[in-house]
Parts: sequence; structure tokens; C-alpha cells
Amino acid sequence: MMPKMTFILFSVLTVVMFWLIPALFYSWFPASMVTHWDFFGQPNGYSSQNFALFFMPALTTFLLFLFLLLPKIDPYHANFKQFFLYYYRFVAVICFFLFYLYLLTLIWNLGYSFNFIQFFIPAFGFLFYFVGYLLEHTRPNWFVGIRTPWTMSNPVVWKRTHSLGARLFKSSSLIMFGGLIFPGAGLLFVLIPILTVSLYLYLYSFWIYSHLKHGNN
Repeated sequence: MMPKMTFILFSVLTVVMFWLIPALFYSWFPASMVTHWDFFGQPNGYSSQNFALFFMPALTTFLLFLFLLLPKIDPYHANFKQFFLYYYRFVAVICFFLFYLYLLTLIWNLGYSFNFIQFFIPAFGFLFYFVGYLLEHTRPNWFVGIRTPWTMSNPVVWKRTHSLGARLFKSSSLIMFGGLIFPGAGLLFVLIPILTVSLYLYLYSFWIYSHLKHGNN
């Protein structure tokens, strides 16, 4: 089987698992389920049984359909082909990441208490690392990557911004694991790197574009 199809199949099977769980174990869960946790990993939000059990499967199904559609409708379809393997590998990671969060929610609602943030951080750190891995191989397109007015206007700006972005995302994923050491500030170890890296790369792409525009390499 082609590597691309292997990852697509994995993603589809993950979505199938999403739907099998509520179909087979619906009666196991209470009418009101915990679906939100605070900065300290303690529950502070509830939803109906139907919403808690079916929203994530529906969302992941929609996202998978969207992910499979994007390469076909992108005007830069030829560029997409150059990083197909990395793209579909990332799609599989996204689907599994959402499935993992879904399982954490279900386990809690079966009566097993734990610090939700402590289990969330490693998964998000891994996802963030994989974002960097994808950026490293992404070619100009309209849907995936660091799409600023300047990266979309100049292939050199795109390449340099994504090269730096790949390193920053991978490095930031390691910072996120600090939330395991300081559980009271766990979400800060996730939010601060995301906001900092995103803003820096936006400004960096503008700086590179301006630099090149004035004849500097």
C-alpha cells in the first residue's frame, strides 16, 4: 500500500473508532458529562450526554473530510504533491490527537479522576512538534503553513519563514513539557509558546520580505 494511503486509512479507522465508542457504550455514561477543565486540571464545565459523546466524532469526521478535500481544490495543487506524505501523516496525527482527548474525557466521566492538564500537555507537545515537522516540508499553498501576505507573495520568504518556523515549533514543543513540572501553570506552558512563536513568525515574514524588496539577501 502506498504510504499516503496508509495514513489516510489510519485516519479513517480513527474516525470509525470515534463512532463505535458511543454506539457500543452509550449507556455507560451519565446524562450530564464533564467536558471542560480549568487551569489546574479540575472540571468546571458540563454538557449533555449526547453532546459530549457525539460532538468530537462529528467534528473529527468533518475535519478529515476537509483535510482530504483541501489538496484537490488548492490552486497550488502541484505544490501539494511535493509534500503529500508529510501532509497526510499530519492528518493522521491530528485525528489521533483528537481521539486521545476524547478518550481522556470519556475515562474521566467513567469515574476515574486525574489532572486533565497533566495528560493533555504531552499530547499537545507532540502535536506541536509535528507541526514543525510539517512546516519543514511544506511548499507554497493556500491552506497549510504560515500564510501571511508576505510568504504568499514571495517563495523565498515562504522558504525562510517555514525553515525558521519548523525549528521554533519543534523547540517550543519541548518547552510545553515544563507544564508537567509546574502543573499549576501547565496551560501557560502551552499558550505562551503558541502566541509568541505565531507573532514572531508573522513579523519575521514581513521583515524578510522588506529585506529582499530593498535588494538585500
